[in-house]
Amino acid sequence: MNERDEPGTDAASPTGPAHEPLRNTLYRRVTKGQRRLTPARMLLYRVAVAVAWGILRLLWTTCRITHVSGIEGARLAVRESKSLIPAYWHQHMLFGARAVLDLRDEGLKAGFLISPSIDGTAPAMLVEKVGGVVIRGSSTHTGARALRDYYETIVKQQVSPAITPDGPKGPRHEFKPGAIMLSQITGKPILPIAVAASRAYTFKTWDAFELPLPFCRIAIVYGEPVKVGRATDAAALEQWQTKMAASLSALRLQAERALQRT
Repeated sequence: MNERDEPGTDAASPTGPAHEPLRNTLYRRVTKGQRRLTPARMLLYRVAVAVAWGILRLLWTTCRITHVSGIEGARLAVRESKSLIPAYWHQHMLFGARAVLDLRDEGLKAGFLISPSIDGTAPAMLVEKVGGVVIRGSSTHTGARALRDYYETIVKQQVSPAITPDGPKGPRHEFKPGAIMLSQITGKPILPIAVAASRAYTFKTWDAFELPLPFCRIAIVYGEPVKVGRATDAAALEQWQTKMAASLSALRLQAERALQRT
């Protein structure tokens, strides 16, 4: 993050309780508008975060998680690897994030990538409220510096960055190579996660974002953690993308079928 955006905060820094900032920088870029974080803007963000946190707590409290499968394998992976790469579709962010946070009892440091721009201030505040680690950076920037800093975050800081592999702009359910490349360079497994809700409102957005309705039933399915070998060429990378997309789709069907039985 540029100092104009948030003085004293390094763009690479996972922030949150008990986390030391990284010494390097993740995407040190100036936002196009170069807006300042004024007191009025900060007040607006605080109000927005309070409202968003209230809605999120309402959903997490009233929606009943009636089915969870694969969590023992996920817990074992956390204990063995210390950090990993959770991945779920962009449309399932609300309970995908909840599924990641539910692994904190095993020592998982759940990280969430937030834009380094001023617009990322409110989401970063919300992540800290839910007990996650903020990683300031751009999901569309995957250069050598970005990969290096992710290595620092995952391997040395032992933070597990939640990845929405079809984000931030789609196409929907297209598994982009980011998570696969991170598994390659860090040696950490990808943990696929799928979510299904018995009742949800689907927005007319590129990702068909799903908002579970209060008092609905939720199914969460953790897939088998998968490590990607270091020696992976372009053709193999595409095969991995296809394989991981199919895995998330299969897990989603498993979650939907579980809801039909409960």
